[in-house]
Amino acid sequence: MCVLAFAWNAHSDWPLVVIGNRDELHARPAAPLARWDNPSHIIAGRDIEQGGTWLGVSAEGRLAVITNRANPNGRAPDKASRGALVLDVLAGTGRYARPRENDLEDFNPFNLITVDGNSAQFLSNRPGPLRTRLGPGLYGLSNGALDDPWPKIERIKAMLEDWLRSGKDDQGALLDWMRSDDSPQVEPRQADLSPIFIRNPVYGTRCSTIAAVNARGKGWIVERSYDAEGTPTGETRIAFDWPRERLSA
Repeated sequence: MCVLAFAWNAHSDWPLVVIGNRDELHARPAAPLARWDNPSHIIAGRDIEQGGTWLGVSAEGRLAVITNRANPNGRAPDKASRGALVLDVLAGTGRYARPRENDLEDFNPFNLITVDGNSAQFLSNRPGPLRTRLGPGLYGLSNGALDDPWPKIERIKAMLEDWLRSGKDDQGALLDWMRSDDSPQVEPRQADLSPIFIRNPVYGTRCSTIAAVNARGKGWIVERSYDAEGTPTGETRIAFDWPRERLSA
């Protein structure tokens, strides 16, 4: 039940900011945020089980972030890893580096936001293949459609909007806000997954991540990791540069 907010050319100082919480089984092995050896221009966490990632940036001027799409039929085990889709997009090479419409059905249901230079796109394969160019604005995403008016999506969008309005480069405060585990008024069967931060010993929030690039092409990505009790276990911040010409419209 991952959740994220994405600001694209919504602020003069920050052409790109994405904030998100990754929710996953705590037993699933993962490596924290790091510069990869291969390809060396990728900065991301890594899913040890499948080798992909859920959110990352490339120093070549790319970003990708994925969420699972709710699927009443369950996960099909013969489908390709959704994390591999993110990896190919970030790498700029591989079968799915520039996914075509018929490639999207290779995966279990997903939502994907990509940035490549001055272009941002939203892709999904439910209810059918969908590719939408994103204009300037603030977007929210979880496990339904883009900008579904779910309470947790509205709250994380408001957090990002408040941070942008503050004019401060304070990622610590934003990470603290993303630990909000208050439950809005929802149906009882949805209560366990309704907070932005899910505190559960089996399936819950594994990390919070922020990636931002300013108008000069200076960027940073920061990740705060959590254990099964919701206690922080580490924090990593990595700076990077994007070619300024890649940000020009």
